Amino acid sequence: MTQTPEVALPCPAGEIRIGGRKSELAVAQSEIVKSLIESHCPATSCSIVAIKTLGDVRLDRALYTFGGKSLWTRELEALLLGNAGNFKQIDLIVHSLKDLPTNLPEEFELGCITEREDPRDALVMKRGSPFMSLGQLPAGSVIGTSSMRRSAQLMMHYPHLRFESVRGNLRSRIRKLDEGDTFACIILAAAGMHRIGLKPRITQYLNSDEMYYSVGQGSLGVEIRRGDPRISKILAHIEHIPSAYRCIAERSLMRHLEGGCSVPLGVNTHYDETTKILSFKAIIVSPDGQECAEASIEMPIKCREDCVKAGIQLGDKLVARGGKKILDAIDYQRINQPPQSSSENSSLFTTSSPTTS
Repeated sequence: MTQTPEVALPCPAGEIRIGGRKSELAVAQSEIVKSLIESHCPATSCSIVAIKTLGDVRLDRALYTFGGKSLWTRELEALLLGNAGNFKQIDLIVHSLKDLPTNLPEEFELGCITEREDPRDALVMKRGSPFMSLGQLPAGSVIGTSSMRRSAQLMMHYPHLRFESVRGNLRSRIRKLDEGDTFACIILAAAGMHRIGLKPRITQYLNSDEMYYSVGQGSLGVEIRRGDPRISKILAHIEHIPSAYRCIAERSLMRHLEGGCSVPLGVNTHYDETTKILSFKAIIVSPDGQECAEASIEMPIKCREDCVKAGIQLGDKLVARGGKKILDAIDYQRINQPPQSSSENSSLFTTSSPTTS
């Protein structure tokens, strides 16, 4: 990000082609960015180009088993560089920031981060269920999630529950929950539920005592060609600085730990606009929920470089408390599905390393 709203230059006129995935949620997110640009830059008009990515097609396996976050970006990044197939070149890509790799190819950069939606995870119970929280579920109940971060943290708190992968768009996952006999509930990002009108289906929001959220969750990240002055000037008008500071710090932490979407890393951040203090907490949990490393910092933040430093500082604290040992011990090649129970998942570790939390 090369520009900030405080020094934003006048918006250049013209058309912008916005690229994104073809799912209902992705299109809704592209529409959010389109609306922001057109409201802040009236002389600019936007069109949306929606395409399917490999991550939309491969619904048979949990994401962390075959390639991680780049599944959502490869085809779209090709269009940023030029025409491809029947599609003309696009000017930017709208991502769920949690799906955007922390290290982008050298041709691209993160152009801006828009105002963050609720970053928490949400519990969605089967329609007609008498239960209102995870703590009420009977032993052996199956929770649907394809996220190792979610299943690891929940297994730490609820070792009597089971976890199985559930893929698809938000509505199809909810349909699998309601119409099938497998799941008692599923865990989804609250922000996505809000953006496509599914907020009424949320049974409970999971706060930090049960679940730290994913790096960047709830935020939209706009990817652009590196050094594109026209698009950078436009995006400077729609970036939300408090959200950007939080997410840059979170992404710095993940980068410092050399993590991707497979890493069972959860975060919780708050930026006080009056005091300029960032409160930053993070946790790393082993896939079986048996080991964890947790740390927190508070740090004054006045620029993006401070955010990067905050992520590195918190990462060092997590490493000192055994977090890197937990990550290094995970045998990703042997993971074909989320954890089922503590006893069934000891094989996810190559070694067992004690940690201090």
